[in-house]
Amino acid sequence: MMEETRMPPEAAIFGTANGVFFMAIFGTLWAYTGIMGLQWPGGTQTALLIIALLIGIALCTTGFLLLRSGRKFSGTSAGSKSGKKQRNAFNLIFAAEGIAIAIAIFVCNATQITQLIPIIVALIVGVHFFPLASLFGVRVYHLTGGLICAIALVAWIFIPERISIGGYEANAYMTVVGLGSALVLWLTSLQIVRIGRGIVQNAEAR
Repeated sequence: MMEETRMPPEAAIFGTANGVFFMAIFGTLWAYTGIMGLQWPGGTQTALLIIALLIGIALCTTGFLLLRSGRKFSGTSAGSKSGKKQRNAFNLIFAAEGIAIAIAIFVCNATQITQLIPIIVALIVGVHFFPLASLFGVRVYHLTGGLICAIALVAWIFIPERISIGGYEANAYMTVVGLGSALVLWLTSLQIVRIGRGIVQNAEAR
């Protein structure tokens, strides 16, 4: 998962594949949030959800292909000491993100500002990419986190809570933040695929 790494190819490819899965799955979940915020007729929403699901499946497929490529190389596995430390750090970051989201949702419900939940959750998700960028050495995560935070802030500051889209009143916070975050995560997934393929090509050239 690292753009410049001394990790064995097998471990590095394993990391990139996991990054692809993470971005694909959570991108699809954000797309679900955005599509539900549109509040369009059931048939239209179902079609959009199917498209989002297909995009997620396609990206996950590329992750599986990267995993298969990694099996061609010998060397230290992803279970090395450095790999274990990296996974432990990731688990701590992920757990902190989950706890922060749970607290934010609780506070929003308690203070009756539930309309801000998508924005606050997006800000938490965006911020958590900054330590991940340092942990995995993936510089693009800085851009990913920055864009998600920017989308959330723009929606909060400049966009009213409810807007009309296609003749239907949409929850703008859910729609803008959800679809915007989905697009950022999917594009990040594609970039990680590119990084993974670069690792495979470099390993094959040795």
